[in-house]
Amino acid sequence: MKRLISLIFFFSILSAYAQDQIAPDWAKNATIYEVNIRQFTNEGTFRAFEDHLPRLKEMGVDIIWLMPIHPIGVKNRKGSLGSYYAVKDYTAVNPEFGKFEDFKNLVAKVHELDMKIIIDWVANHSSPDNVWVEQGHKEWYTLDSTGNLQPTIGTDWWDVADLNYDNLEMRKEMIESMKFWLKSADIDGFRCDVAGWVPMDFWVDAKTQLDEVKPIFFLAESEGIDQHQAFHMTYAWEFHHIMNKVAQGTENVQSIISYFEREENYPNHAFRMNFTSNHDENSWNGTEMERLGKARMVMAVMASTIMGMPLIYNGQETSLDRRLQFFEKDSIIWDKMDLVDFYTTLNNLHHTNQALWNGEHGGFPQIVSSKKEENVLSYIREKNGDKVLVVMNLSPEAKPYKMKNKKIKGIYTDLFSNEEVSVKSKLSGNLAPWSYRVLHITTNK
Repeated sequence: MKRLISLIFFFSILSAYAQDQIAPDWAKNATIYEVNIRQFTNEGTFRAFEDHLPRLKEMGVDIIWLMPIHPIGVKNRKGSLGSYYAVKDYTAVNPEFGKFEDFKNLVAKVHELDMKIIIDWVANHSSPDNVWVEQGHKEWYTLDSTGNLQPTIGTDWWDVADLNYDNLEMRKEMIESMKFWLKSADIDGFRCDVAGWVPMDFWVDAKTQLDEVKPIFFLAESEGIDQHQAFHMTYAWEFHHIMNKVAQGTENVQSIISYFEREENYPNHAFRMNFTSNHDENSWNGTEMERLGKARMVMAVMASTIMGMPLIYNGQETSLDRRLQFFEKDSIIWDKMDLVDFYTTLNNLHHTNQALWNGEHGGFPQIVSSKKEENVLSYIREKNGDKVLVVMNLSPEAKPYKMKNKKIKGIYTDLFSNEEVSVKSKLSGNLAPWSYRVLHITTNK
């Protein structure tokens, strides 16, 4: 049976690595930014992207996540340039992006700016002409009834070959390939593609061995409590889809409240990643404008303040209003930098206000909305004297809001106007369609 590993082996690994996955201390109030090297600049190279690092640092970005940087397979390639997720060689860089030394220089520059860098890792599959196939390791792959390489079943990914996790030699080489990037380029971790489709005992083993080289930050493109056996952070996919549905009028505030009630089941140390866009959403499901419409700004505020590490997808600061082509060159146009201040303001609050920090370092959201207000959401988060009070209208109509709760008492600063706001136990007012107020008490400004 595909991907079966003996129970003895499985439980021996898990028992040896039973401790919680506590993220590195530097990640406790970090933000993350996704980069598509091909599309980020006209040149589409590491060197050209390097020039953007100072402004990203200024915008409050802490973690740079690079989409796959490896050579792309030619066999069964989609489009003229192919998918980044059809990896031909796990220990090389895509020559279109530059040389290996260029990548090392990029990592060094990121570190000079006191930022971190993680790379996308595709462990579920490779290109069908991967060097492993050329080296004669066909048994490392899932084979069909005729003995040929099998694409991942249930997908239209005919440009990749599914890897066989019953094969222990393949597992060993995969981990060695990951170690290569820690040892040779000094990266800080990995974002692991379709992590839920790869056996958990592999990730646990990989994380154990990688930490012996260098403590890493581990992000799973997956959702589920079980993923935190190996990973520090997982995707908040469900929350993302709820935000889309609320913006489209098919769900309301109650869906958000119910979601966070379920989130309490996650371990305290678990980080969750919030986003209004990423490469999959933008290319395949639509731009923010298509999915969220006039709600895109209020949803970005919620993603940044309600609980979790906020992600910015490259181009969001320039109101990216088109779907970037996935298999062709399609450069981002940086002429209109209209949201730089907006994201900088949110990121700075995430850094300085402990209530918004990630996982157990921050405060869990407490809903203070009136139950009668199905389209108005209000919540507070508190930690070590810091407090954030957020009020938002999640509807296309103007709405009044009214709350009465001793927890909201305090002398706040309005995040976007810098005005002082004194609140006792009551707060009321009116909100325009899809608008918001963010009030904060930050003791370490």
